Order: sequence, then structure tokens, then C-alpha cells
Amino acid sequence: MTAGWVVPIVLAVGVYALKSAGPLLLGSRRLPAFVERVAALAPAALLASLVIVAAFKVDGRRALALDARAVGLAAAIIALWRKQGFIVVVIASALATVAARRLGMK
Repeated sequence: MTAGWVVPIVLAVGVYALKSAGPLLLGSRRLPAFVERVAALAPAALLASLVIVAAFKVDGRRALALDARAVGLAAAIIALWRKQGFIVVVIASALATVAARRLGMK
């Protein structure tokens, strides 16, 4: 077996072990309320931070880029603020980004 196969297999076993460690160690006990609240909010916060970094990063540098991606993000934020569904948010963001690029933004 080559290293190209060993690495994914080892990583898959490691991920499975980490994911199963919580239920195995805790059993039927519940987490403290604070930990449950943080665990419930963490995915949204992580996703938001990834979106912001992806929307404003310039070629891997630590700089702020206000381009068509920022227009798309603004459209998504407005659609979310107006309590639109997920598909509407994605389509509004995509259309705003395309329109901004057609108007000359990078």
C-alpha cells in the first residue's frame, strides 16, 4: 500500500475516533448548559468568519478588497435581513455579483 492510500485511511480512522470519543466518554450524561449553547452557536460563527475572510481577502495577502464579492455578500445580507429563504439568498447574491462584474468590478 502506498503513502497515497495510507494517509487518507489514517486520517479517516482519526476523524472517526475523535467523533466517537464524545459520546463514548460522556455516555448518557448531558453537557453543561453553557457548553451546549456555545456548541449550538459555533458552526454559524465559524461559517460567518469563513465567508468574511473569503469575501474580502486579496490574493492570499492580508488586505481588504471591496470588489464584486463584497456586492454579492451585501445582497445576501439584505436578503437574510428581509427573512428570505436560502435559495433566494443564494440567487440574489449570485445575481448581484454577476451584475457587479458586468459593470466592471473585479
